[in-house]
Amino acid sequence: MSNIALNVKPSKLSINKPDDPFIVQRASKDDLPEILAIYNQSIAGKQATANLAPVTCEERMDWFEEHLNSATRPIYIVRADTNNSDDTGFKALSPIVAWGSFSDLYARTAYHISTEISIYLNKSNHGQGLGSALISWMLTQAPSLGIHNVVALIFAHNQPSLGLFRKLGFEQWGYMPKVCDMQGFIADVVMLGKAVASSTETANTIMLDTAMPDATTSATTILDTVTVAKAMSDTNGETL
Repeated sequence: MSNIALNVKPSKLSINKPDDPFIVQRASKDDLPEILAIYNQSIAGKQATANLAPVTCEERMDWFEEHLNSATRPIYIVRADTNNSDDTGFKALSPIVAWGSFSDLYARTAYHISTEISIYLNKSNHGQGLGSALISWMLTQAPSLGIHNVVALIFAHNQPSLGLFRKLGFEQWGYMPKVCDMQGFIADVVMLGKAVASSTETANTIMLDTAMPDATTSATTILDTVTVAKAMSDTNGETL
């Protein structure tokens, strides 16, 4: 597997206004505190994760470094694309407003073609279409990571997240009743899945569009469309 994911350049992630985009890129070693701050926001609501208490950087360091060092299981972060700079010309980074990750669905080697997707949004950025755009963008990256299937594990009571993923083409692949003790209620978990085009299929599509300029929609147009897709409502979509 190539290191394509390790070298991914920042990409525009337009949501509502073309002149007000977000930037999505692979996480770096200094991003863990902001990533966990967003993650910890979601714990009290008992909808987006099975963790019941806030987690610390120390507790998640091994998890974070494993993702940083993997070419096929990245963590992506999203920042507002600003041009703010001080008097010296130094451009300050805007805060992380969302993040998403691909994780092993199962540790056994043969499962390498399938992955679990998770996303989290800062509370102040819900309802902007950001969750839909981030998931859609991550799906376009999956073929280059050797991923054939993307799975989301979502609480059955988290109807907004279920609606978001279903709107993006995910289908129910499994249902696990009464598997999580949320300290106040017992939760069911829904497995949603989506097959994505392989790198070969994607390349063939691009070649086909190049050879047939009159085709209704080019591969580039498809990617532009999914990155600006807007969901009816954004919520954290980690799944557990």
